[in-house]
Amino acid sequence: MSTQQPREGTTGASSLEGVDGKDCSEVLGRVFFFLDNELDQADCAQIEHHLEECGPCLARYDLERTVKTLVARSCSEQAPEGLRQRVMFSIREVQVEITRSE
Repeated sequence: MSTQQPREGTTGASSLEGVDGKDCSEVLGRVFFFLDNELDQADCAQIEHHLEECGPCLARYDLERTVKTLVARSCSEQAPEGLRQRVMFSIREVQVEITRSE
């Protein structure tokens, strides 16, 4: 892996330019879509290449992936049916109010 240098007058991983010419902030802005498998194959390949070459972005990606995994593992419980029904009813009420006000 190559090391990246901050562009003149900037600091932090989001201000770095990667070896593929992409601004790290652009890559990091799409990392959530990458984690959720919501990008096409070409975009995934670009991000994978950038992560292979850019240590700061890879570290940020690893952190985001870890947090996503922990949240998914922690949120496996379902709300009780009564609570779920009350929430859905409240959502429908708000939808009706919005529709009436349009």
